[in-house]
Amino acid sequence: MTKRLLLLLVLLLGWTGAARADDISAAARGVVRVVTIAVVDDEVVGFGHGSGFAVAPNRIVTNAHVVDLAARYPDNVIIGVVPSEGNKSYQGRLIAIDTSRDLALIEFSGVNLAPLTLYNGPVQEGDAMVALGYPGNVDMATARSAMDYITPQAPVRSQGNFAGRRSLQGTSVLLHTASIARGNSGGPLLDRCGRVIGVNSAQTLADQGDSTFAFAISGAELGAFLAEAKQSYAAVGTACTSIEESMAADRNATAREQAEAAAREREAAARAEAERQDAIAKARERNEAARENFMAGAAVLLVLGALAIGGAGMLVSRGRQREAIWVAAGGGVLMLGAAALFFSRPTFDEDSILPVPSASDSVSAIPATGKMVCHFVPERSRVTISATNDVPLEIDRDGCVNGRTQYAESGDDWERILVPSEEQTVSVLDYDPDTRTYTNTRYLLSQAQMERARQLRAEVQLKTCSTDQAARANLATRQQTIRGALPQEYNEKLVYRCEPARDAPSGGEE
Repeated sequence: MTKRLLLLLVLLLGWTGAARADDISAAARGVVRVVTIAVVDDEVVGFGHGSGFAVAPNRIVTNAHVVDLAARYPDNVIIGVVPSEGNKSYQGRLIAIDTSRDLALIEFSGVNLAPLTLYNGPVQEGDAMVALGYPGNVDMATARSAMDYITPQAPVRSQGNFAGRRSLQGTSVLLHTASIARGNSGGPLLDRCGRVIGVNSAQTLADQGDSTFAFAISGAELGAFLAEAKQSYAAVGTACTSIEESMAADRNATAREQAEAAAREREAAARAEAERQDAIAKARERNEAARENFMAGAAVLLVLGALAIGGAGMLVSRGRQREAIWVAAGGGVLMLGAAALFFSRPTFDEDSILPVPSASDSVSAIPATGKMVCHFVPERSRVTISATNDVPLEIDRDGCVNGRTQYAESGDDWERILVPSEEQTVSVLDYDPDTRTYTNTRYLLSQAQMERARQLRAEVQLKTCSTDQAARANLATRQQTIRGALPQEYNEKLVYRCEPARDAPSGGEE
C-alpha cells in the first residue's frame, strides 16, 4: 500500500455511534482515537493506536507513548485523529510532548470538537470514575479490517472508583479501578459529571488472582503540561451533583425562598395593620377633640342666642320695639348657628383611615429592567463544565437584551433559546422579572441533535430586537418547537440573582 493510498484511507468516510443524553456521553463528543502509521519507502511497517480528548476545538491531548514514533520519526509516521462522531478522520501533527509526564498535544484541522473541561476540585477515595477510550481488546474482538480503526465510533466507557494517589516515575498519578486496556492510553478519566480528572496511561498486571488497577496521570500534571505548552483550557472546581440532586436542591431553595417571601409578606401585613391601628387611634383622638370643639362652640352660640332673645324681651317691655326685633333676630341667628354647629360635628369612620406611609414605603421598588449584574446562586444550580462568573445583563420592558437579542414572552418570563453555529451546546436563557432571576439551562448535544436544532433555528425569522408583539409571538412558537427537540434532562443549570448595576439609574431602564 502506498503512502498516498494510506492517506486517502485515513480520510475515508465512516459511521457514528448513537450518543446517550448524559454527562459522560456529552464528554464522549470530544474523545478521539489516535492512530499512528509508520511508512518506509511507501510501505506500511508499523501501526498503533490509542485514545485522546479535545482540550480545544482543534487540539488533542494523548499519552506521549502513543505518539512516540511520530516524535522520533516525523517524516515517516502519520498521526490520524478519528473523532467519535461525524463521518471523517483527520491528519494531525505533534506540537508538544513531555515524555517524563507521558503527555502529548496534537493539532489538527477540518472539524471543531467539543473540548472537555478539567476538574480541579478535591477527589475522595471511593469516588466514582469513568474511563473513556478505545481498548484494543474490544477492537480485536469486533474489528473486521483495518478500516474499523479509522472509522468514527463512540468510545467505550467503563466505571470504577478512585483508589488513591501515587507517584509513578516521579509523576503524580491517580490509582483507580475502572477497566482499561491497551488502546485506552491517552483517554480521559472522568468524574460522574464528565469532567477530566486524569489521563489514563497504564495498568497493573493481574497475577494469580491479583486485582487489576489502572493509573491515570493526574489533572495537576495535565494542567502543568498544558500551561508549559501555552495551551488554554477550561477548568472548574465545583463539586459534581446529579440531575436529581440538583433538581431537589433547586426545589428546596425555591420553597425556602417562597417561605421567606411569605414570611416577609406576613410581617409587612402585620406592620401595616399595626400602623393602621395606630393611625386609627390618632384619628379617633383628633376626631374626639374636634367634636368637643364643635359642641362647645354650639353651646356658646346657644347661650348667646338665648341671652339675645332675653334681651329682646326686656326691650319690648320698655317699648323699644324696633331694637327688640333686631336683637331677637340676632339671637335667632345665633341659635340656628348653634344648631348647625352641633349637627355638623364630625363623625368617625375607621374604615376610611389609611396607615401613615412608612419610611420603607417611600423607597422606590428595585427595578426589574435596565442594566443588571447577575450573581451565581450555587444552591439552585448544577455545574458540570462552565465558569460561574457574574453575568452583566441589560434588558428593557420589551425583552430586548443587551441591545441586540430579542427574548420572547414565556408566561411572565422572557426566554431565548440559543443554538450556536459551531459549539455543540444549546442554551435556554430565561429571565424572571418578578424575582430578577436569570437562568441558563444548557444541553450538551451530539452532532445529530445539533443538526436538528440548527434546522429548527433556521426557521426563526426574528433576528434583532423588536417591539412587534406578533413577531415575538412567532419567536415564542418557534422556540417551543426547538425546546421539544431537546432531551428531557439538561446537563447544566446555572441560576443567577440579578440586581441593578451600580452605574444604572435608580429608575431602572434607560
